[in-house]
Order: sequence, then C-alpha cells, then structure tokens
Amino acid sequence: MIDWGRIAHAAIECVAFSGIGLATLLLAYLAIEKVTPFSITKEIEEDQNTAVGIVLGAIIIAIGLIISAAISG
Repeated sequence: MIDWGRIAHAAIECVAFSGIGLATLLLAYLAIEKVTPFSITKEIEEDQNTAVGIVLGAIIIAIGLIISAAISG
C-alpha cells in the first residue's frame, strides 16, 4: 500500500530544504560580490576573465557542498 502522507511529507521537506539551500547560496554569492574589490559580473561578462569565472565556480561548488552537508545532517 502506498503511503501518500509520507510521500507528501518527503516532497514538502525536499522543496523546503531546496529553497533554503538556494537562498543561502544566493546570500553567499552576494557576500562574495560585496567583499571583492572589483565587480565579478563585469570581469566575467565584459572582460572575459576566465580565471575569475573558475574561482567563482569553485567557491559556489564548495559552498554548495557545505550547505548540502548541513542540511543532510
């Protein structure tokens, strides 16, 4: 027998934790943008600075792993 209550509870938890994780990741990106002495967006889009893109990607992956570990307990 399928327990729809448990499935719905798990789905709600999944959506809630995904939202919390994405919001935390966005706040981390905004903090990084604020801390750096230059505009990350300008460096990547206008100046085509690949190194900044690689570093930003690595930071986002690292923060994502930390958020994932914190949420999963």
